[in-house]
Amino acid sequence: MFGPDICGYSTKKVQAIFNHEGENLLKKTEVSCPEDELTHTYVLIVNPDDTYEIRVDGKTEASGNLREEWDFEKPKTIKDPKAKKPSDWVDNEYMDDPDDAKPSDWDKEPEKLEDPDATKPDDWDDEEDGTWEPPLIDNPNYKGEWKAKRIKNPDYKGAWQHPEIDNPEYVEFKDIYKRGPLGYVGIEIWQVKAGSIFSDFVVADNVSEGDAFLKSRSVDKDKEEAAKSAYEETHKPPPAADDEHQDYDDEGFKTDL
Repeated sequence: MFGPDICGYSTKKVQAIFNHEGENLLKKTEVSCPEDELTHTYVLIVNPDDTYEIRVDGKTEASGNLREEWDFEKPKTIKDPKAKKPSDWVDNEYMDDPDDAKPSDWDKEPEKLEDPDATKPDDWDDEEDGTWEPPLIDNPNYKGEWKAKRIKNPDYKGAWQHPEIDNPEYVEFKDIYKRGPLGYVGIEIWQVKAGSIFSDFVVADNVSEGDAFLKSRSVDKDKEEAAKSAYEETHKPPPAADDEHQDYDDEGFKTDL
């Protein structure tokens, strides 16, 4: 499956899905697609050396190795299911200094202080407004939460690496570019907004054939944009009735200004 996929506000990508061993494989990384209402061309090239290229409007948007972008093969190695990190493994590189102690006067200063420059408003009424209290401000001498100094952990062994073993399910596939005979082209359209037009589905044996066809059907984007704007201008819906743009005649009926 290949082509643009635009759905809602989040999905705007070029789908490139290969069927392999009865499973549909999605591309690991996304390729963005245009979301305007102009004509666009989408090209997927699959080469005999198991490389690929995706072009949008003649520009290469993605290329590389098929095996790296699609899971045609299971990984060659997997984490050993029997291996577990030893219970005494120390993977914390730093630790609190056991000889560091919090100073006795550390918590002497509060976090907030009454603002010494604040004064009780002249119109403050204790009976109606309650007892006046000056606002609080940050204490510049407040030291915050005490934390011990950090030192190198003498028992640090480094990050534990899970050992890997050969994957018993790994199977090497050669010539994954071969897709078998192509007997037809299917079109899948799922949309809630009318107006999309699809045409010129081309399957070629080499890139030059496809390029020649695209060149013969090239679209002038400036002319297409101008035609689209002209169409929209001549097919504008009538403005909605608005009382601000209406008046009343002598008999009390509304009339457009």
